[in-house]
Amino acid sequence: MAKAGNPAEGHPVLDSGAALPGFGPVPPAQRRLSGFDIGILWADLSIGLLVMLTGALLVILGLDLPTALLAIGVGSVLGCIPLALVGLAGSREGVPGMVLFRPVLGRRGSYLPSLLNIVQLVGWTGFEFWVMSLVADQMSERLFGFSSYWLWLGVVAVGCTALALSGPVLVVRAWLERFGAWVLAAVGAWITFRVLFSADLGSLWSRPGTGGLSLLLAVDLVIALPVSWLPLVADYNRFARPGASATAGTFFGYLLGNVWFYGLGALLVLAAGLQDVSPAGVGDALAVLAGGWVVLLALLVGETDEAFADIYSAAVSSQNLSGRIPHRLAVVAISVAGVGLATLLGLRPSVAFDAYEGFLFLLGSVFVPLFGVFVADYFVIRRWVLRPERDGGGRATAEARTMTWPAVAWLAGFVIYQWSVPTGPSWWVGAVERVFSGWLQAPFPLAGSAAGASLPAFATAFLLHAAVARLRLRSASRLRVEWPSATQE
Repeated sequence: MAKAGNPAEGHPVLDSGAALPGFGPVPPAQRRLSGFDIGILWADLSIGLLVMLTGALLVILGLDLPTALLAIGVGSVLGCIPLALVGLAGSREGVPGMVLFRPVLGRRGSYLPSLLNIVQLVGWTGFEFWVMSLVADQMSERLFGFSSYWLWLGVVAVGCTALALSGPVLVVRAWLERFGAWVLAAVGAWITFRVLFSADLGSLWSRPGTGGLSLLLAVDLVIALPVSWLPLVADYNRFARPGASATAGTFFGYLLGNVWFYGLGALLVLAAGLQDVSPAGVGDALAVLAGGWVVLLALLVGETDEAFADIYSAAVSSQNLSGRIPHRLAVVAISVAGVGLATLLGLRPSVAFDAYEGFLFLLGSVFVPLFGVFVADYFVIRRWVLRPERDGGGRATAEARTMTWPAVAWLAGFVIYQWSVPTGPSWWVGAVERVFSGWLQAPFPLAGSAAGASLPAFATAFLLHAAVARLRLRSASRLRVEWPSATQE
């Protein structure tokens, strides 16, 4: 009989994937990562070149330094709370992120977030490949007079794919804890030291911003990065020993790195007087301020872990769509797709960077309300245990159909997000504006975007799903939530 304290054993919604490497519930004996291991992993994943670029955007888009640091602190805390909670569910249940949504949205309903997750992870993989290859090419040209973006793209792709094929436990124990995380931390500390002691901090602190970006919109931009890991966090925390230490490691590990490198990016723009905040521009500034290209090389090596996580989790999500997909084949396919995107970005780099801010906001508009639905369902309705809904005959409905009301709550949160901060391609933003201001004659954007978008979208999805679920549970006794006994299995 499966016990509530160890629900990964005998998941009725997971039987079809239990034997798949990297996909099925992790047996208790294989949950070997401690809270320290998890903290190292998420601290490492929270720092990198792309995080610095986003921190730089806060200043470039109009914030002064004190306001930027306030937005970084508030947004990091708000983003890390849901990250830690989903990680807690993953460590308790021992299953990947997309599988957590099966009892919430139904098995078929979980295919939609799986597809969206694959799309966003291919996007992140492509961005990571692009940034690493661009900086590596820049370094080789400056140091050796040799330039070949395409060669470096191949080297980066092969290295990151090899890490993804190794799996999380090996990467954490053999790579991060022995070498990668400590090198990255040392490099980050050195860059921080050089930036702080080469700048007039008093002058930077008092320098006014241009006022182009509101505080709450800046908070949304900061929230976007930790929130983008929500569908992935359980993929790694399922290998952790159940308990509070893994949850604390997730929260404080990611919080530390996110605040550090967001703030470092903002400081770097001001200290170096950067006008070009593309990866190439930031790379130049780091090379000058940090005392050479060796530091940038070490930072570049540390960036491989983000790409590893993107590739690995995209492969796991693809297996939620079909249990017949071999894990290794999925890893290679995702890497190839990332190379394809990095190729396009390499051909049109200006378009690539211009799209980065909108890409982050678009991710938030999808995954913030999705988390609102999940936290209401798992922590409020199901009371911390992943249990499939069953019909009157004892059959798991999550296996047979899509859960409509949770999907409606998710959609409602997405609509509120887009109404508050319309984001995406220009044709999409134009269509959203026509619907609200033209057809519905509603104020657009909602409250002039002054309230941001993440908190209204989360609250809408959370409250709507919690309210509807409680009403349905009270009015339809046949939709009882119960864990199957050994005889039912």
